[in-house]
Amino acid sequence: MTRRVLHLGLGAFHRAHQAPYIQDAGGWEITAVSMRTPRLARQLAAQGHRYTLITRASDGPKLAPIDVITRTIALNADRASVVESIADPNTHAITLTVTEKGYGPDLAHLLCDGLSARQAAWAGPMTLLSCDNLPSNGDALRRLVTSAAPAPLAAWMDAACAFPSSMVDRITPAPSETTIVDAGGDLCAVETEPFRQWVIEDRFAGPVPDWASAGAILVRDVTPYEAMKLRMLNGAHSLIAYLGALRDHECVRDAMADPMIAAEVRTHMDAAAQTLPPVPKIDLRTYADDLIDRFANPAIAHRCLQIAMDGSQKLPQRIFAPARVALDRSQALDPFALAIAAWVIFTKGHSLSGAPLPLDDPLAPLLRTATAAKDAAERLDNLGRLEGLQDDGMLLEPAFRAAIMRAEARLMTKD
Repeated sequence: MTRRVLHLGLGAFHRAHQAPYIQDAGGWEITAVSMRTPRLARQLAAQGHRYTLITRASDGPKLAPIDVITRTIALNADRASVVESIADPNTHAITLTVTEKGYGPDLAHLLCDGLSARQAAWAGPMTLLSCDNLPSNGDALRRLVTSAAPAPLAAWMDAACAFPSSMVDRITPAPSETTIVDAGGDLCAVETEPFRQWVIEDRFAGPVPDWASAGAILVRDVTPYEAMKLRMLNGAHSLIAYLGALRDHECVRDAMADPMIAAEVRTHMDAAAQTLPPVPKIDLRTYADDLIDRFANPAIAHRCLQIAMDGSQKLPQRIFAPARVALDRSQALDPFALAIAAWVIFTKGHSLSGAPLPLDDPLAPLLRTATAAKDAAERLDNLGRLEGLQDDGMLLEPAFRAAIMRAEARLMTKD
C-alpha cells in the first residue's frame, strides 16, 4: 500500500527541496497542494506530475527528473479533497512551505478540519513538519493548530500528533523563461544550487520517509541550526536584497560583485555569529565563507526583489532577534541597523538612483504611510506601532534607533 506525504505549498522551494529528498528516500509518494492559485496544480497534472530539477553551478547545469509527486490539489478549487487527504490512513505526514505569512487562521482551520476527520476515521497518528523560516517552527505550528481546535480535538492532537521543528536550506530562484527553455519546455521546471540541507528534529508520530538516507540530519534540538540559518543566511540575504535593490542590482550575484555590499554582508555575518549559541559540528567562520561563495554563484539568478518580499514578516526573526541579543550583550548594532535602514528606504518605492521599486508585503499600504514621514525618528515611531514590528520593542530602543538613523543617512548620501 502506498505511503503518502501531504505537502502544503506547491511552490518552487518544495519542488527543489522536500520533493527531491523524499524521492531520494524512496518508497513514498507526495500529494501536493497549491495554496494560492490552481494554475500550477493543473500544469503539473497535465504533464503527469513529472517535472525537471535544474541544478546550476559554474560547470554548467545538471537536469534531473522528479516524479515523486503523484497527485496535486488546488486548495481554492477543492478544499474537501485536502481534508480527505489528511484523513486518509495512507497519509502519515504533512509537510509545509506556506511562508511566514501563511501561519494564520486559514491554515489553522484547514488543518483542524483535516485532523478532526482523521480522528473520526481512526486513521492513526500524524506528523506535521513545518519547513518555513520561523524560529521553533514546529512549536509555532502546534500552537497555531491546537489553539484553533475544540478541546477534544486538541487533546487528541497532543496524544496522536507530532510537530517536529526543522531547518531547510537551498537557494531557489523563482523560475524564469530561461528555466523553461533549459528544461526543454517544461512549464513546471525549477532551478536551484548544488547545496542542500535539511535538519529535522527526531520526533515523529508513526512512519515517515527515511529522510536521513537522503542526507537529512536528524537531531534532538534544531534550535541552534535554526538560529544560525535565520541570522546568518536569511539575515544576510535580506541585507543583500535591500541594499542590492537600492543600488540597482537585479540579482544577488550582482550585488555580491559590488565591493560595498560584499563587505557589509561579511560584517553582518560576523556580527550575527556573535549572537549565536554553539552549533554542534558547525564552524561558523567556515559557514560564513561557504555562504559568501553560494551568494556569489554566477550561475544562480536569484532576484533581489524576490528575497525582498514580505519584509515585515521576515525581519523580526532575521534582524530584530539578533539585534536584541547584540544590544543585551553590548555588541555591535550597526550591521543590523544597516539592514533595517535599507529596508526603510526600500519601502518608499525608489532606488537611490530614483528607479521605481515594488513593495510586495502584506503590510504594504501601512508601510508606505509609515515611511512617508520626513523625520527619521517619526518614521521609526510609525513602524514601531505596526503589527508584528512592535512585539520586541527594538524600534523603541534608543541605541538601535540612533544606529538606524545613522545608517539611513549614510546610505542616502553614499555614491
